[in-house]
Amino acid sequence: MSEASSESLKRTPLYGLHLARGAKIVPFAGYEMPVQYPSGVKNEHIHTRSKAGLFDVSHMGQLKLSGEGADYFLESLVPVDIADLAIGRQRYALFTDEAGGILDDLMVTRYHDCLYLVVNAACKAQDIQHIRSRLPEGIKLDVLDDRALLALQGPMAAEVMAKVVPEVAELVFMDSRQLSIDGAPCFISRSGYTGEDGFEISIPEKDAERITRLLLDHPEVELIGLGARDSLRLESGLCLYGHDMDVNTTPIEASLMWAISKNRRHDGKRAGGFPGAEKILQQIETRQVATKRIGLVGSSRAPVREGAELVDDLGHPIGRVTSGTFGPTVGAPVAMALINADYAALGTGVYALVRGKKLPMTVSKMPFIEQRYYRG
Repeated sequence: MSEASSESLKRTPLYGLHLARGAKIVPFAGYEMPVQYPSGVKNEHIHTRSKAGLFDVSHMGQLKLSGEGADYFLESLVPVDIADLAIGRQRYALFTDEAGGILDDLMVTRYHDCLYLVVNAACKAQDIQHIRSRLPEGIKLDVLDDRALLALQGPMAAEVMAKVVPEVAELVFMDSRQLSIDGAPCFISRSGYTGEDGFEISIPEKDAERITRLLLDHPEVELIGLGARDSLRLESGLCLYGHDMDVNTTPIEASLMWAISKNRRHDGKRAGGFPGAEKILQQIETRQVATKRIGLVGSSRAPVREGAELVDDLGHPIGRVTSGTFGPTVGAPVAMALINADYAALGTGVYALVRGKKLPMTVSKMPFIEQRYYRG
């Protein structure tokens, strides 16, 4: 949570609607954001897993890169294949630094005239500076600060969206289109960060509240706050930047080797060429890292929160929890941790120190629940 004073906090275009719906507002990444609504975090979580939850993620940064060679330029900053990304497709990417650390994670979409990027709110200013300071001539960066961003997530999301914009029925996971909702020009992708099928919708700021109310007119849809957003993404094994990975973590240590495209690895057709490539590619080759991001499931019902120390059966420190909560769908405490790689094997028993007690946890496969993305 951000510690900025309320005077300096920004508000999303939906701030008034959140208040009208009884949201509890907290500071988060420089914004006043809804953490929960009157039904509470657990009910919001369950509603998203069973019906459709609507999230205001307008605090995220929305950027546009255009000009000839914009794809190859962006590829010089990320270990991901951007040059071969098809029009109307989206890909997960990482900004890395020269030491192989992760500066931020982001989504990249190719449209016919540009690359559209969504970056984390807390990293927005530094990401813009990171790109701008390296921009070659002829490539332009636009900050789309006049747009809101919504995420509609859950098993009934597709049914609701098809009533509002029928063309979305043609989309599969990570497809993206420029479509209109009730006359408002939107960027719509079939994606999200809950593990459920769903959509992310970028809307002009002036249309944001009207389109949000249009979606909320469907009885299956409820507004969901940051609290349930966190428990949903954690059950789905999805990292939160600044918690489960940061500048001190390489993609391999963060168990994100799948996010390094094959053609950017050794022997790939465009191997390396991104910041920290030498270290990252060496870690892929040797499969040797000192620490690793892993999943943990607790044996008791007590949640284990971020920051809890992990120890072995002799009480020696072996790591720390980076995200943790009680998983309502799993029915048990779930956590992610950065742990000594010697203890990263599935089934390994460890202990979390919580208020002086040693709580037993087991290294477990992630995601903790089955992901339900629609792949056609």
